[in-house]
Formats: sequence, C-alpha cells, structure tokens
Amino acid sequence: MSSNGQVSGEFFLSGDEACAEGALAAGCRFFAGYPITPATEIAEHMSERLPEVGGTYIQMEDELASMAAVLGAAWGGAKAMTATSGPGFSLMMENIGLGVMLETPCVVVDIQRAGPSTGLPTLTGQGDMMQARWGSHGPYSIIALSPSSPQEIFDLTIKAFNLSEKYRVPVLLMSEEAIGHMYEKVMIPPWEKIEVYPRRKPKVPPQEYLPFVPDDDMVPPMAIAGEGFKFHVTGLTHDERGYPVMTPEAQDKLVRRLVDKIEKNRADIIEVEENGIDGAEVVVCSYGISARVSAIAIEKARASGIRVGLLRLITAWPFPTERVREVARNIKTFIVPEINYGQMVFEVERAAAGRAETVLVPHMGGAVHDPQTILDAIKQAVK
Repeated sequence: MSSNGQVSGEFFLSGDEACAEGALAAGCRFFAGYPITPATEIAEHMSERLPEVGGTYIQMEDELASMAAVLGAAWGGAKAMTATSGPGFSLMMENIGLGVMLETPCVVVDIQRAGPSTGLPTLTGQGDMMQARWGSHGPYSIIALSPSSPQEIFDLTIKAFNLSEKYRVPVLLMSEEAIGHMYEKVMIPPWEKIEVYPRRKPKVPPQEYLPFVPDDDMVPPMAIAGEGFKFHVTGLTHDERGYPVMTPEAQDKLVRRLVDKIEKNRADIIEVEENGIDGAEVVVCSYGISARVSAIAIEKARASGIRVGLLRLITAWPFPTERVREVARNIKTFIVPEINYGQMVFEVERAAAGRAETVLVPHMGGAVHDPQTILDAIKQAVK
C-alpha cells in the first residue's frame, strides 16, 4: 500500500472485498450502510480502508437512513455508495427514487440472497432483478450492472461510478452471494491508470446558475454545496430552478428528460458478452453467477455437437432489447437460467417477440444451478 492508501497488483479477494476496492479506485470517499448478510463484508472492508484514503465511513441506524446519507454526501461533493441485500434493498427503494428525481450520482450494491422476506440470508439468489428496474414508484429509467466474477465486480464498480457521474443517476450493481463470497485472483491496476469520470461542474458563474438546466446530452451540471452556488432540490416535480411546479406540463417535461437521458444513450451504456452466437441454433441468455454455470453446460453441449451460444447480460438495465431481437431472428430458442422463478426471462421473451422460443430454467435459490439442468434444457430445445 502506498502512503496515500492506494493498492495495486495481484490479490486473492472475495467479490465483496473486490467491490470495495473498486469503489475506492473509482474515487468513492463516503460509505453509509447497515450490516446485512451477504453484503456486510463490503461495509467491513470500507470501514477499514476509507480512513486510509481520507474518506468517511458511517454505520447508519437502518437502510432508509443509509440511502439518505449517501444522497446527502453526493450533494456535498463526495462520490458515495452503499451496499445491502434483500430486505435492505427494499427499504432503500423510496430514497433511490428520490435520487433519480434529484439526479444524484451514487452507487448501490445489492448482493442478492434467496427470498422472499428473510429467506435464506446466507445463501445465493437472483430475485431482485425486476425490483432493480421497477422497485421505486413512478416512471423513470435506471442503470444496473451484473458481474460474474470478483475481477468483474471490481471493474464494474468503477464503471458504475463513472456511469453515475456521467448521467447523474443512482447506478445499481446487482451481484449475488455466490459472487460476493467467492475468492479469486483480482488484478488492481495503479489508480492513476484507471479511467475515472469526474463530477461535471457548472460552467457559469453562481448568479447565472440554474441547477436543472441540462447540457446537450440532457444531463445538467451539478453544483456542490458550499461552493457558492445556490440551488434547491426537491422530490416534488420541479422546474429548471429546482422549485416545485405542480402542473402536468412540468411533470411531462421533467420525467421525459429523466427517462430520455438513459434511454437515448443506450448504445453508450449497454454492454453484453457474446460467445458462439453466429451459427447457433440455441442461445443461453444469462447473467451473474448463472452465466458462469451456463458456460459449463454450453461446453458439454458443444462437445456433443449442439450449436449453442452464450449471451451474457453485463448490463441488465437498460435491457439490451435490440441485440436480443437481432439474435432471435437467427436462432430457434433462448434458454434463460435464473436463480428465481422467472424475471429477466420476460424481457428476453418480450424482445424476441415470437421470433424465437424462450425457455426459463428456474431455481428457487440457496444454490446455483446444476449444469446438467441447463444442459438438459439445451438438448430439449434442439429435439
């Protein structure tokens, strides 16, 4: 470790530890959270490391307060994050919606476990994927990323912070207990070699500043409390001054921009991994730990002569509708393994629009799929 707290090199880390290190490398200097399995190790690691880099760690009284503290820290100029799971993610939803309305850059990590309710707190699941998209009320768009290894959770945590700053929106990192508690080699480059997106500051003097006047990309510059700019922020429908305006016209103008700044930049945001798509008759569409298990089944299927590809959702939201639609034109079936009773499968089915059959391979949680279950679904699809 250097004198300023930077670390670089090759490490043997859990996914949770790698996530925390990715946050620090991205410039995160504030963490507020409440302990919850299986995300607690992120908080523990941040509590040790943040003081070493001049940051602040605070354990709040619950997840509602944690999310509120993150929003406040972001408006105070810090890159801020929290981490949670299951019931804690549910409690954060109202303030995540507030973050969307206030256009507050921050990162929320959900290390998913098996539910509903308290469920299996120490065991894996993928049951929060639709909650990530629709968990708060009202119309809005969100960004959610899904890593499949400790190395990728490090990399995607950095990307999550960059996207949050670029589009002024809370970005969700949707992982699972299996990744959070998995130990693997993680390469951490020197921090100065990591691309970090800066806070976009106003280019006008304080007397001319209006806090919600967007640039050409529909994202407004963001003033920081204490730097001489006056601003008003509210969860109410507001105008470009930030003042509440209770009219349908103001609602339409504001919400369209909040949605469009994400949806009209889908090409910049969305990332997928493809393997063996060309010439395939069956494609496994999966994400997170389920994609890793699917790779085992795919290898066995190819060994038996089946033409099968993998489409891995690195970006879960916005959903890569266009790419799924293109793939659907040339294949027979999508196989969708999920550690739930069907969530992202409905997006695959919607995008395929009848061009290809869509088959769910569900798992109720607690463990990952047996690869044989996925292999059986692939074989059934080509009969």
